[in-house]
Amino acid sequence: MCLILAAWKTHPDYPLVVAANRDEFHARPTAPAGPWVEDPRVLGGRDLEAGGSWLGLRRDGRFAAVTNVREPGAPKGVRSRGLLVKDFLLGETAAGDFAAGIQDGDYSGYNLLLADGRSLFYRSNRDGGARELAPGVYGLSNHLLDTPWPKLVIAKARFLMALEALPDTRALFELLGDRETVRDSDLPRTGVTLEWERRLSAIFVDAGAYGTRASTVASMAQDGRVRLEERPFGPGGAPPA
Repeated sequence: MCLILAAWKTHPDYPLVVAANRDEFHARPTAPAGPWVEDPRVLGGRDLEAGGSWLGLRRDGRFAAVTNVREPGAPKGVRSRGLLVKDFLLGETAAGDFAAGIQDGDYSGYNLLLADGRSLFYRSNRDGGARELAPGVYGLSNHLLDTPWPKLVIAKARFLMALEALPDTRALFELLGDRETVRDSDLPRTGVTLEWERRLSAIFVDAGAYGTRASTVASMAQDGRVRLEERPFGPGGAPPA
């Protein structure tokens, strides 16, 4: 997952709203979003290679999502970052306690958002310990929370406007489908080539064998109802046949 936008306790009807794009190699085996075998209350996709997930929402409001930290050449962790999402969604530990108990050294660089219906927490093993987030709108890409990369600044501004249309989610999916890249003078320098900086600067990434695999909109309403919509994509950004 390379873009997560989250509104926490800012909408009058939806305490939690998430819009996210998962960017990954198209060859990596994946199961589409749906109820999990281990617990049908959990809705989300599955990484069939390492067994974890990038984002999921449980019917009682439990939520988790993860992005990697872009750091070319860094050592690989012994556990998949997606297992953090899986373990939280299948457990009962409060979000703050779970975040505080993570063994950071087991994982490559990660950013993690966790909600248990009462609190929203953020943790990164590149940014110190866990912290509870106040009501507000937050954004994650492949650096720390709210790092002002151009794609994230643009996406957050559009996210705020799209929230006004809920329960209609079309504006959120339109935002997630934006393929416009950023001009070179505004690109961050993250250790990849200039060509890759350009490709990865779009909200929706289309880079041949790598790109946006799924766009997801998830929400929890005031009455406790949860909703998760996923739109999958294949190479070239086309919906799968």
